[in-house]
Amino acid sequence: MYRNDGFRELGLQECLRLLAKVPVGRIVHTRQALPAVLPVNFGLDRDGAVLLRTAAGSELARAIDGTVVAFEADEVDAASHSGWSVVVTGSATVVTDGAEHERLCCTGPRSWVPSPVEVFIRIQPELVTGRALVGGRSMYGLDLSC
Repeated sequence: MYRNDGFRELGLQECLRLLAKVPVGRIVHTRQALPAVLPVNFGLDRDGAVLLRTAAGSELARAIDGTVVAFEADEVDAASHSGWSVVVTGSATVVTDGAEHERLCCTGPRSWVPSPVEVFIRIQPELVTGRALVGGRSMYGLDLSC
């Protein structure tokens, strides 16, 4: 977090609670040595890992398997100048264990673009950070709504 920027830091449990409320986030990875950001639907596993479901042969699965990625989700209310953002940073891996894949077929996220052969990608959280701004007020008490 950036000190003195007017946002409130969120703890781990609050970050996970907020992530569970929204269906779409953004995966951030490297593509041809440049940052790439892709909106994705997702779910959370029972251990707090971010789960993606995609076509087995997708460019996304090939690009992020075995790499460190960032995942961000947020909710913003522009009218009230409030909202939150959570970033999960960690290693992304394609789930290869058959029993784990079957479990996730029942409990994991559903792909919004189904494919005949799908894989789950697990982002194991190594760093989870979040911040919130409530009602257009900063930590300095200034009303930013004007």
